[in-house]
Amino acid sequence: MKRIVAALVGNPNSGKSSLFNLITGSHQHVGNYPGVTVEKKEGVCVHKGHEILFVDLPGTYSLTAYSEEEIITRRFVQEDRPDVVVDVVDASNIERNLYLGTQLIEMNAPLVFAFNMSDLAKRRGLVFDLEQLSRLLEARIVPTVGSKGEGREALLDAIVETAREGRKPRIHGLNYGGEIEEELARVESVVLSQEKELADKYGSRWVALKLIEQDDEIVGKVQHKEVLDVVTKSVFHLRGIFRDEPEIILADRRYGFISGACQETIKNSVERRHDASDVIDAIVTNRVLGLPIFLLLMYTVFWLTFTLGEYPMLGLEWCFGRLGAAVSGLWPAGSDSWLRSLLVDGAIAGVGGVVIFLPNILLLFLAIAMLEDTGYMARAAFVMDRIMHKIGLHGKSFIPMLIGFGCSVPAIMATRILENRRNRLTTIMVIPLMSCGARLTIYSLIIPAFFTPHWRGPVMWLVYLIGILLAVICAKALRLTVFQGDTTPFVMELPPYRMPTPRSIAIHMWQRSWMFLKKAGTVILWISVVLWVLASFPKPAPERLVGLDREHAQQVALEYSVIGRVGRFVEPAIRPLGFDWRIGTALIGSVAAKEVFVSQLGIVYATHTDNNADALREKLQAHYTPLVGFCIMLFSLIATPCFATVAMTRQETRSWRWAAFQFIGLTVLAYVITLVVFQVGRFLT
Repeated sequence: MKRIVAALVGNPNSGKSSLFNLITGSHQHVGNYPGVTVEKKEGVCVHKGHEILFVDLPGTYSLTAYSEEEIITRRFVQEDRPDVVVDVVDASNIERNLYLGTQLIEMNAPLVFAFNMSDLAKRRGLVFDLEQLSRLLEARIVPTVGSKGEGREALLDAIVETAREGRKPRIHGLNYGGEIEEELARVESVVLSQEKELADKYGSRWVALKLIEQDDEIVGKVQHKEVLDVVTKSVFHLRGIFRDEPEIILADRRYGFISGACQETIKNSVERRHDASDVIDAIVTNRVLGLPIFLLLMYTVFWLTFTLGEYPMLGLEWCFGRLGAAVSGLWPAGSDSWLRSLLVDGAIAGVGGVVIFLPNILLLFLAIAMLEDTGYMARAAFVMDRIMHKIGLHGKSFIPMLIGFGCSVPAIMATRILENRRNRLTTIMVIPLMSCGARLTIYSLIIPAFFTPHWRGPVMWLVYLIGILLAVICAKALRLTVFQGDTTPFVMELPPYRMPTPRSIAIHMWQRSWMFLKKAGTVILWISVVLWVLASFPKPAPERLVGLDREHAQQVALEYSVIGRVGRFVEPAIRPLGFDWRIGTALIGSVAAKEVFVSQLGIVYATHTDNNADALREKLQAHYTPLVGFCIMLFSLIATPCFATVAMTRQETRSWRWAAFQFIGLTVLAYVITLVVFQVGRFLT
């Protein structure tokens, strides 16, 4: 079976990811590119005796060398030399999307254009002469609708045919006008004579083009001063003629080529009218209604998370309870075996105490995926821009913060969309204040323990809202002190509304839930076992337990253990927050991963009944008040980002100083705010 490597490129919001999911389905692998934190997605598809490996490259508007995404995409096309490059184009925004295509043409890449969202283009009255446009671009063009599965087979056929033909010289190419072409020829000539290796690797014309554009990456690869001298003279000459930078002139020429091709091959059959997107935007981005609509949608998400998640959560809880009882039944009744305790109280209780909240996690991810796929999340960022601007950021910063509702690690990675370093550092510092999916396990334990059903949704909404407000306040404080400077203007594309496909949503849910389950089966399992050991040893002398019932004996043994002693040591510091040594030990464990808070409390209270979570909630109700429960959620919301978040902060900022600043600063802030809330709340009640 012949193997074909196909690179998927395209602008953000062109539907590239939907097309990738449609073609590859569940046969996907997600990782990172070597040396950077940009996500790498690969998927496999078999078509007519060919195994096609699809590489979903980062979404980008061009192939300059200004961002990691652009560099990664360009290097993959130029250096890895895939058999086919599939440029996914939003057919309803053809002229803007084809700019990336012109740069791929300059690279002489074996191209296939996927004119995606062709149904939307048709509704807008656009009629394409695809045969003529294909001749002009010298590449196959396939209309697709990624959300509906239309054009899949035709696209795969085009990929196979293009791969079979291989790379071939272009007949037309892009012409940049007499003056520029003359200078290009001059630079190309010296590149061929002095930089033979560079010319063979990338193509002499493309290298000359990049040198005239003053592309830093290519300029840095030139080893002979004679080449740079010729380039300097050419750039100076072109500046004198056009009174502008060659890079801008070349961009104008590319858009001129696109405009001419479109005028010749595209007609608008109807007068442009306001479509459904415009009508909806008039409401959801309204200055008065926009923010209340966003808050109402988020409230609905949290209410559904609790309401719909309750019954499957009870089912998982019952399953883990039965599993614990079955394993415990392998030993005689009343047995005090350490192995039984390790398996039941450590492994099963620890992992099960986290996994039972999977339905809540799935529902939250489902809701966020639907809001993202419909195009609403871009509107939320647009609505928040007015608020973000007042605190020294812009609406783009809200996108990583929204991603933080899922997990802080990819959210910090997503700050690369911010061009301004001060904006980026500020956003990274406050992202942990967004309640991630791991914290949801804590809320899902605490809220039902202390609040009646009709209060659960509002309380959870309040906790998330507090995180957002604190992030806004902290960002403003940081921009006034540590990260002073001007804010760049907000420019963001509002993609058309689309109906999310069940397949796309299912893939998003599966990927995120699998990450959660994998974490529970590895990180949480090992941490639970370590915490069980710390909570079980050393054991007190048997005579100290004489005359005590089982519960009191467990209490004495736990206090005597390593974790009990650590809890007792920190108790004086956390007592003013309403916390005792048990909560202290769970908070210490949550530094490794937030979900561990739940499993650690399960170990501390040794709850291994059929309804483990209910038993643990009964213990919490017996020992603490609703005020303490709220303070636990508040402290967990603000304090001590998990180790993975700290590591990612260090990687993205390239400094342990900023990672330590984030960790210590948020922990101190959590202590102060929780202290005030508990003391004021206790005074009032």
